[in-house]
Amino acid sequence: MHKDEVTGAGKQARGSIKEAVGKVTGDSKLQVDGAADKVEGKVQSKVGQVKDAARDALKK
Repeated sequence: MHKDEVTGAGKQARGSIKEAVGKVTGDSKLQVDGAADKVEGKVQSKVGQVKDAARDALKK
């Protein structure tokens, strides 16, 4: 597992929390920030997966 995957998972979790708090409090900016963090986290996780796959392919 690459560090980008771990960091991405953390950003996704933080984004989910921010989005939920934004919904509860009615803070649309916090909701949007949370959604953006979730997307950023997903992208970063995928980047980590690609790096892992590339490293594994180069080892063969």
